[in-house]
Amino acid sequence: MVKIGIITGSTRDARVNAQVAEYILEKSKNSEGANFELVDIKDYDLPIFNETVPPAMANKEYDKEANTKWSQKIDSLDGFIFVTPEYNNAITPSLKNAIDYLGPEWRNKAAGIVGYGATLGVAATLNLRNILSNANVATVGPFGAFSLFTDFEEMSTFRPSEVHNATIQAVIETTVAWSKGLQTTRA
Repeated sequence: MVKIGIITGSTRDARVNAQVAEYILEKSKNSEGANFELVDIKDYDLPIFNETVPPAMANKEYDKEANTKWSQKIDSLDGFIFVTPEYNNAITPSLKNAIDYLGPEWRNKAAGIVGYGATLGVAATLNLRNILSNANVATVGPFGAFSLFTDFEEMSTFRPSEVHNATIQAVIETTVAWSKGLQTTRA
């Protein structure tokens, strides 16, 4: 069994991100060969990155308890599905900060991406693919894309169209398959 973390991409109090992440978790329940869990970056309360040693050189040893807790969570997972809003054609600063905190914990794992925004979160998805490639994370081909105008009521309540079901299932299944395949690379 592989362990996949569905990682929230926002820490705002007024975020809709958690609703989308819960939707992905619900859709993942029929997936065989994987256990899924929500990983809410807000729960880790990471300050702006300020470690003494760059993560690539830290060897999973960090100065602060919150960083160590974050490291242990990401290290325990075989793959990820990132749920990211799009802010100014990019991912949120809080998601970028959470990724930047770690180095070896991300390497040789798979990630699916589900984006949303005024333009379906496409720019944020592309931005996140680039960031993850630098961390040596393999991003899967299909990605979810939700519109703030058609998949959210008044831009605050997530009500996705059924047209997304097949794509989200493909994101889930491909992330599971790649996560299983990359286990041998990490061994």
